[in-house]
Amino acid sequence: MSEEYPIRLPRVLRDGDDAGAIDVLQEYFTRKVAKTGYLRTGALWDAWDPSGRREEDVDRLTAEDLVAVTLLSVKVPGQGALILLGEKNAELNKLLVEVGPDRDLASESEELTSDSAAWRLETALWEIHGVGRTIASKLIARKRPRLYPIYDDVVGRELGTKAAHLEPVRFSLHQRNGELHDRLLDLRDRAGLDDVVPAVRILDVLAWMQGKGYKPSAS
Repeated sequence: MSEEYPIRLPRVLRDGDDAGAIDVLQEYFTRKVAKTGYLRTGALWDAWDPSGRREEDVDRLTAEDLVAVTLLSVKVPGQGALILLGEKNAELNKLLVEVGPDRDLASESEELTSDSAAWRLETALWEIHGVGRTIASKLIARKRPRLYPIYDDVVGRELGTKAAHLEPVRFSLHQRNGELHDRLLDLRDRAGLDDVVPAVRILDVLAWMQGKGYKPSAS
């Protein structure tokens, strides 16, 4: 952990290597993968809205959300999908409403505890067959992309947040008048990415690419 933040920043952020950070972001979001000749499916995640109903369905978990998370290499199994879209759907949608509208995680001044609606929603998702911590975070991030940071084992290892992720990330983005949040958005803009990509996603990608062994060519 750094002395300034309760998370371990990705190396390019710790070293002030803006050129390296921009290279990482462009590698992930804008360059085709040599093996396939296509962009990473994760690069399409943030703007993906094939039905044009994403804003209309912001407080409802839908079948389209289950397809969306496959772009991030996870899949809700059939039984879990039936429960999520069936008997548990109304309960989960009610929690989504309690979370409130999407907003920047950096703007949350209060600690996100186990009593918070976001935490309770994640816990409720965990209880569904085949939906663990990683899939739950991606489902919530699909509905509240600026508010909810994506978690997986790679990101948790790189940020040092395996024990707890949501609150350490919130605190890091909020403290020092949102300095880290603003820096992430500046890197996004300088990488030429659309503003649909939020700060929490920039942090996720920088950590994930580092964990996967990508070495910035600009460093």
